Amino acid sequence: MEISGYRIDIESAAEALKKQRCKTIAMQIPEGLKRSAFPLVDFLKQQTGATVIVSADPCFGACDVINYEMKHLNVDVVVHIGHTPIAGVENFCIPTLFLNAQSTLDVTKVVERAIHSLEGKKIGLVTTAQHLHVLDTVAALLKKHGLDVFITEGDERISAQGQILGCNFSAGVRIAKQVDCFLFIGSGMFHPVGLLMSTQKPVIAADPYTIAVKKQEIEEMKNKILRQRYSAIHASSNARRFGILIGIKRGQQRIQLAYELEKMITSAGRQSLLVAQDEFSPVSLQGFALDCYVSTACPRIAIDDFLQYKKPILTPVELEIALGKRKWEAYVFDEILG
Repeated sequence: MEISGYRIDIESAAEALKKQRCKTIAMQIPEGLKRSAFPLVDFLKQQTGATVIVSADPCFGACDVINYEMKHLNVDVVVHIGHTPIAGVENFCIPTLFLNAQSTLDVTKVVERAIHSLEGKKIGLVTTAQHLHVLDTVAALLKKHGLDVFITEGDERISAQGQILGCNFSAGVRIAKQVDCFLFIGSGMFHPVGLLMSTQKPVIAADPYTIAVKKQEIEEMKNKILRQRYSAIHASSNARRFGILIGIKRGQQRIQLAYELEKMITSAGRQSLLVAQDEFSPVSLQGFALDCYVSTACPRIAIDDFLQYKKPILTPVELEIALGKRKWEAYVFDEILG
């Protein structure tokens, strides 16, 4: 089925669910597709005869699957739309079916525009889940222009070659020494900026939605983020009480890391508080008497939401710098690796 510029294989999902004789289905849809919920829901209802309940909670990725919460609603299966599964985040209380949302946009025009901005001859090719199916087409186009294309698998959290997540750039890091630059296919700035900071190689972003090619903007955003991160580290260097944030979302749980940070803070003569929550926000944390926060949950919390918090919020690596355990020159982007 094609909706809102995406192709979703709801047909095969309906066949599988019909065979399982599901009576109640929970559907999780990313923000950009919630307006298109009716066609998907109606199709599943017609094909399976089941009741379909749509989750209104924000959906940030395959790390953020609703599951045990739906058990009390007698849900038989969860249909998670828009992301590919993350290895190690299976074993759900309720069976979960992942349906990727493949963009139907033609990427060739923006890739042609991006070729003139590429540096060198050896090009690393990466993208997000929505454009994985066009990587072969893009690679063929680049090769026609005499370029060498590198696409590789990431670590265990990555389900397809050339795929990067907002918290995992291993598919790029693994080939960083072999390429002159990266071509990222997709929208937004976080993924290409994260790739740049993780690989230290030039990144050119080709956005098929706006037909825009970005290169200088990515470098400028990186510098802006680094200034913010330096400011947060400096503001936390004299903190006495640290809140260590532990994500409850299945794909964001780094409890062992939280324990290690707790020991590090104690050894530095400071105090810490382990704080667990499903979705963190400045309001939910303002009641604690803390000087700053350290997030072991989604790495984007500290980066994207930096200005929302009245207290500094750090990544684990930034805590090391604030406590004098690591030099600023050794700064690296926080990732959740498999």
